[in-house]
Amino acid sequence: MIAIGSDHGGFDLKQKVIRHLEEKGISCRDVGCADKSSCDYPVYGRAAAEAVASGECEKGIVICTTGIGISIVANKVKGIRCALCSEPFSAKMTRLHNDANMLALGGGLVGDILALEIVDVFLETEFSGEEKHCRRVKLIDAEQEYEEG
Repeated sequence: MIAIGSDHGGFDLKQKVIRHLEEKGISCRDVGCADKSSCDYPVYGRAAAEAVASGECEKGIVICTTGIGISIVANKVKGIRCALCSEPFSAKMTRLHNDANMLALGGGLVGDILALEIVDVFLETEFSGEEKHCRRVKLIDAEQEYEEG
């Protein structure tokens, strides 16, 4: 299951991503927002990240107008590695090298067709598992623990 959340600026793209994933047989847990009324992206970015961090969802996708704020919020949750991607190559590399478990998109910056391609590449790419990348992911996670400690 994929956790997905957005603010009002990412709402339209979130709805398209949900439909796209459901058409592929991938279930989504929509943590909000519920419409295009102005709202606070930290609420929905955190909810999606917590669903992934708890293991309730395998991966997550968060969307705001630029993707910046909501990715920052997601990365505040221990165990989350959220990457803001605006093209498929970054989505592929963040899965291969960083084992990113969340994807952030800018609903006001990335068109629908490109966004769906980025989502597909992100979800279809497996972590490489190479020793150097495993070591680096452990260092990323250790840094999160250090900052919170």
